[in-house]
Amino acid sequence: MREAMHDPYRALYLHLPFCVKRCSYCDFATAAVPADSSKIDDYVEDLCLQIRRKSKEGELGGISTVYLGGGTPSHVGMPRLSMLLYTLGLSMRLELDVECTMEANPESLTSSMVRDIWALGVNRLSIGVQSFDDHVLGILGRAHDAQGAKRAIACARERFENVSVDLMCGIPGQSTESFEDSVKTAIDCGVSHVSVYPLTIEPHTPFDAMVLSGQLAEPDDDVEAEHMQAAERILSQAGYERYEVASYAKPGFECRHNIAYWTGVPYLGLGRSAASMTQNAERRMRVQDGQVTDDLDAREMVTEDMMLGMRMSRGISDELVQRAAQLLPETWETLTELAEAGLCEHVDGRWQPTERGWLCGNQLYGALFDLA
Repeated sequence: MREAMHDPYRALYLHLPFCVKRCSYCDFATAAVPADSSKIDDYVEDLCLQIRRKSKEGELGGISTVYLGGGTPSHVGMPRLSMLLYTLGLSMRLELDVECTMEANPESLTSSMVRDIWALGVNRLSIGVQSFDDHVLGILGRAHDAQGAKRAIACARERFENVSVDLMCGIPGQSTESFEDSVKTAIDCGVSHVSVYPLTIEPHTPFDAMVLSGQLAEPDDDVEAEHMQAAERILSQAGYERYEVASYAKPGFECRHNIAYWTGVPYLGLGRSAASMTQNAERRMRVQDGQVTDDLDAREMVTEDMMLGMRMSRGISDELVQRAAQLLPETWETLTELAEAGLCEHVDGRWQPTERGWLCGNQLYGALFDLA
C-alpha cells in the first residue's frame, strides 16, 4: 500500500522498551536496562529522528491522540523525556485538545517529573499499579509497594486531572477481598480511569515456567470472571462507567487512544516492536518492525470492525451491520443467534455486548470472526 493512498493517521504510539526490572508475567518487547545506560540515549535520539522524519513526510498532521508506552517511559528519566516531548511539540500540533498519555510506574514517577511532563504537553498519566496489596505485588515481581503506588497517584494529581491506573485480577494467591480492596483504594485515591486486566500466562515468561513446574497455579477462569464482575459493581456504584470490556472512566475521561484501536482508526507506531495500522477503503495492513503482520481485504476489515466494536459498551451500529451484510450475507442471522444466546442485545439501533458476552468473549468474537 503506497503511503499516498492510505487514510491519514489519527493516533500516534511511541514505544519506550525499558524498565527497572522485568515482571514475571511480562512478554512485552521490553528489557531491564539501568537508567544511566547509553542504550537508552541512543534509542531516544533515534526515536526523535523518526518523529521528525514522519513530520516532514506530512504523516503527523491528523494526529489527535498520542501515547507514550512501554516498558516504563518514566524509567528513562526527565532529560530524555524532555528531548522526546520537545521534539514532539515541534513536529505536530500538541495542543490541549490532543490527548497525550504517558505511562509511568510508581518507583520512577516524581513530583518534578509530573510538573515537567505536564508543562511539555502530557495531559494524561497512566500508572501501572496492578495491586495495592504488597503480597500480590510480590507475587507479580513488581518494583514498588502499595504505599509507593499511593504516593505516585497523589504526585500525579498535583498537576493532572486525568489519571488512570491499571489493576490485575485472577492472580494465583490473590483473594477476592484483596482485589476488591485494590479497586476501592483506586477510587479513594481519586483516579479518573481504571483498567482491569485478568492475568494471562504468556509463553516463555517466568510465570509460564512456574506453572509448568507446579510452583504456580494456573489462573482460574471462574475467579477471573468473579473479579471482573466485582470491579464492575464497585466502580459503577462509585460513578465510573464501563465503556470498554476492561476499562472504566468517570464521564468525559474515557481513553481516546484506546478507543481509536477499537474503532478502526489508523495509527502510527514508532519505536522497537511498535505496530502501525494503515488502511484505505479496500485494504487494511498492520506492520511491525518492517514486517506485515495483517493484510485484510474489505470483507475481513468489516468483520474486524464488528469484533473490535463489541469490546465497547456502545457496540456496533445498524449502519455498520448493514455495510457488513452487503459483503457477508449471514451477518444479521449471526447477530440474531448471538442475541438469542444472551451474548449481545439490540438497543436503540445498536448491537451491544451483554455482561455474559464480555465474560464469554471467545464465543462472541469467534462467531463474528467466522463470518469472514
